[in-house]
Amino acid sequence: MRPERVLPGAGGLGGEYYARAAETGRLHLQRCACGVWRHPPRILCAACGSEHWTWESVSGRGRVFTWTVTHRATDPAFADELPYAVVVVELEEGPRVVGNLVGLAPSELALDLPVQVALDHRSDAVALVDFAPI
Repeated sequence: MRPERVLPGAGGLGGEYYARAAETGRLHLQRCACGVWRHPPRILCAACGSEHWTWESVSGRGRVFTWTVTHRATDPAFADELPYAVVVVELEEGPRVVGNLVGLAPSELALDLPVQVALDHRSDAVALVDFAPI
């Protein structure tokens, strides 16, 4: 398990996003009644303005869209993990999701690298989103 670090709050739609992952072991995103997927979670659809949506499970598969590599930890909880990469992944369903990279050295990252969600269960109420190469 990774070192202790600050976890997302349990309130609001963001809290629900992490809680659903912890409860189900799968990544869920909002899908509007008009069919548009959206992330990060929000009340109204940017495409149609509707407030009618549901949480739906997604494949968790996607491709690396971009990334950043951290070489200096500003949070001591990450000091033993340097360097580490945070990736933006474009999921098969379309939305882009941010998560940590696991199972691959940051120096081996490449655009369009196929990846899969690998949830990091931190508690009964929080699973963080990591991505691992396929």
